[in-house]
Amino acid sequence: MPLIAILRGITPDTVESIADALINAGIRIIEIPLNSPQPFQSLAKLARLAEGRALIGAGTVIAPLDVARVEAAGGRLIVSPNADPRVVAEARARGLTALPGVFTPTEAFAALAAGAHALKLFPGELVTPASARALAVVLPATTRLILVGGVSVETLSQWRPGAVHGFGIGSQLYWPGIDAAETRRRAEAFVQQMAARVEAR
Repeated sequence: MPLIAILRGITPDTVESIADALINAGIRIIEIPLNSPQPFQSLAKLARLAEGRALIGAGTVIAPLDVARVEAAGGRLIVSPNADPRVVAEARARGLTALPGVFTPTEAFAALAAGAHALKLFPGELVTPASARALAVVLPATTRLILVGGVSVETLSQWRPGAVHGFGIGSQLYWPGIDAAETRRRAEAFVQQMAARVEAR
């Protein structure tokens, strides 16, 4: 299930119930942005809860030092809004998955050269299906593009299987104050839409 749940603003006292709802709904990748309150404490709790059930990690990782802190908390995924070769290299050196943010072909090729495992197309609100296809054509065929920003259940239908391989979902799925039941309902809607997208191939 190529969906990344982005839990921006999550707190340590709510992370377990929200993450459990997401995993039970079928989400298998969860990210806690580092500009959330006490992110490393939340990440450690999430890592224990999700062990063997989901890939978890951190977003908004912009410094190599934070890569080590994410690993120490149990995270295995490093997501960034930008493509800093130092962050990518640190993630690779530690055996973590690096997903840097890119927008242009120049940024995309530089991130791949640095060792990125996949590329985060960001901000997604500015990317169109046509521009994503144009970018994908010039990238190595094995490149995986993950669209992040402005993704909703409705907009998923605009993205037929092709250039974009997955999606990061933030405020359409979770925001501080939402309860676990509503989070699960929203996650199930995204999972169902993704399943329909795959069937449309």
